[in-house]
Amino acid sequence: MARADSVQGEGLFDEPGVRAAAEAATRQEQATRAQEPLAVRMRPRGLDEVVGQEHLLGPGTPIRQLVERDAALSLVLWGPPGTGKTTLATVVSLATQRRFVEISAVSDGVKQVRAAIDLAKRELGMTGKRTVMFVDEVHRFNKAQQDALLPAVENRWVSFIGATTENPFFSVISPLLSRSLLLTLEPLGEDQLREVIRRARTDERGLGGRVELADAAEDHLVRLAGGDARRALTYLEAAALVVEDGSGAVGGAAPTIDVDVLEKAVDRAAVRYDREGDQHYDVISAFIKSIRGSDVDAALHYLARMIEAGEDPRFIARRLIVHASEDIGMADPTALQTATPAAQAVDYVGLPEARLNLAQAVIHLSLAPKSNAVNVAISEAMADVRRGLVGPVPSHLRDAHYKGAQKLGHGKGYKYAHDHPGGVAEQQYAPDVVHGKEYYRPTRHGAEGRFTEVLERIRAVLRGGRQR
Repeated sequence: MARADSVQGEGLFDEPGVRAAAEAATRQEQATRAQEPLAVRMRPRGLDEVVGQEHLLGPGTPIRQLVERDAALSLVLWGPPGTGKTTLATVVSLATQRRFVEISAVSDGVKQVRAAIDLAKRELGMTGKRTVMFVDEVHRFNKAQQDALLPAVENRWVSFIGATTENPFFSVISPLLSRSLLLTLEPLGEDQLREVIRRARTDERGLGGRVELADAAEDHLVRLAGGDARRALTYLEAAALVVEDGSGAVGGAAPTIDVDVLEKAVDRAAVRYDREGDQHYDVISAFIKSIRGSDVDAALHYLARMIEAGEDPRFIARRLIVHASEDIGMADPTALQTATPAAQAVDYVGLPEARLNLAQAVIHLSLAPKSNAVNVAISEAMADVRRGLVGPVPSHLRDAHYKGAQKLGHGKGYKYAHDHPGGVAEQQYAPDVVHGKEYYRPTRHGAEGRFTEVLERIRAVLRGGRQR
């Protein structure tokens, strides 16, 4: 009987009209999918296809728990563009067989949010089917809009997943953040980007091997992507369109995307820059020397060159922090106060926006008065220590708080600075072997000029009125 039913079913499907309709539907689906962007077509179908974010996808991690245990967790995904926030939300929905509802904080408001929540409640009550509500760019919602999500999250009518490129501690309301797990996504590394690119080039959902990609073009594409997988696939798709619409295959071989094709497709010249080679060291050297020499225009050129070439912005930011003390120091103490927040902005904001923070710091440091007195001071002090000029700490400066210290003479004769005019007392602080050494020799440049006079007065008091 089972066999007869099977044969009968096959016979019904083999009716010309039914078969033709099914084939037409399949072609329509394929045509529709072909119109989707490459980044959408290549979106992973399961957690094992996700590239990168290993710290979030291993055994026992929250996302694994959400998928494998079908838990009703709410998540806030924080990371730069193209790191897989939308992908993870989609994969969770597919893996748990939940409805997927996407809300855009750019175009949707409270009305759309409440309608989606009401529908999710009905589905849960009538069929037991849960809903993943993905809110893209949730930081763009104001407080009232974010408040509208709270009942659904609190009562678990939906599994809320919010995506943000902004620091959620500043951009997401505390009640929503406290009811969600915060997961931080990292920019994709070079090897991970190469895997994404190669998979898209060969996979049938992607380019299906219709084009080749030259090694130099792949290197340039990775640099242009800057850790953003979506950008890498968008540029790859644009280059594929150029090469397929151009000369086409030669001798039956697939057309090749080379650097020239990629430059033409994305209108971005390939900067000849090897992050592990001479260009890396030459450009950063010229960058720092331009700032030191107060040539703000040259410094901005080298900054732009490094950013365009895909240099790690954190490396640039670290160099600026060092330079603020090494070549400016007390001539403009605010230089360090500019460079340090710029480095923090790189972590919080990321490129391309953080280029503004880096540029501001470069301009400030380039135009600031220069002094290497801080560098000279610590270098000379460390050189003396390395030569063995350490000596015992003077007895009157030693710790006198423990029992028996007074018997050893510790603290005896110590002069409390606040009991003396100007808060400075005549007293020896350095060990005998370096007593009288002057490591810090301020210049007359910028704000450091006033420290020169202050230091002369302080040293005179410390030495009993003796000027040097």
